[in-house]
Amino acid sequence: MTDRPAAQTPARSRFTRRLLIDLSIMLVIGVVLALLGPFGSFADPIELRLVYWVGLAVAGYAFYAPISGLVVPWGKSIDLPEWALWIASVLIATIPMSLFIWWLGFLGHEFRWPRLDEAFGTYVNVLIIGAGITVLFHILQREPATHPAGAAAEPSTGPDSSPPSESNAGPRFLDRLPPELGTELIALEMEDHYVRAHTALGSELVLLRMRDAVAELDGIEGEQVHRSWWVARGAVADVQRDGRNVRLVLENGIVAPVSRANVTTLKERGWF
Repeated sequence: MTDRPAAQTPARSRFTRRLLIDLSIMLVIGVVLALLGPFGSFADPIELRLVYWVGLAVAGYAFYAPISGLVVPWGKSIDLPEWALWIASVLIATIPMSLFIWWLGFLGHEFRWPRLDEAFGTYVNVLIIGAGITVLFHILQREPATHPAGAAAEPSTGPDSSPPSESNAGPRFLDRLPPELGTELIALEMEDHYVRAHTALGSELVLLRMRDAVAELDGIEGEQVHRSWWVARGAVADVQRDGRNVRLVLENGIVAPVSRANVTTLKERGWF
């Protein structure tokens, strides 16, 4: 049986690749900002601007990426809109980034805390750039390298291809998973621009939007119980209730939240 860490090795490889791509983008952004010289920095020598803005770009990524990685998944678990979570994460991440920039301005000098107007001005300036870069990343990552939503996959025309038939047709999503994970799909969990496919043998990240993944699950009985979760009907082992909150305990121990809008529908369909 394939253990969970081994199944996630390709995911770690993709994470490393994504990190290198992100840092390369931040390097380019830092160079562009150095050439533009915003917020009065254009009067400084170009060498100093390059060091300053490239350094800030990388530091900004170090602040914004982890905070977004904490705020967005947490908010999804309580069924908050994704756009609101991204706004919240940017507003929160701008606080430590602003403090870092203020501290940077006192290198070689005696440090002092900013007055209220200075703190507000620094925060607004950092927020403008931080929000702009966050929007840019969303634009660059919005469309994953998969078939567009609602579009049918192009048929294979290679020499080893064969036309689909009733005998070999199946859920297209399963073709995206490595063979060692098997075909017993338990749940799908949204993680940023990926979905994590949970099977009886482990899990794997797939670069695909949730709605596109669900569209490829023809033949598997299940429901999208939450904005961030799809669950196979036969994988539910127990139901947890805490007031108005309902969670599904799956056969592999994973707990999937049910959005309040879906509780009545699932109850009517006999899920609990």
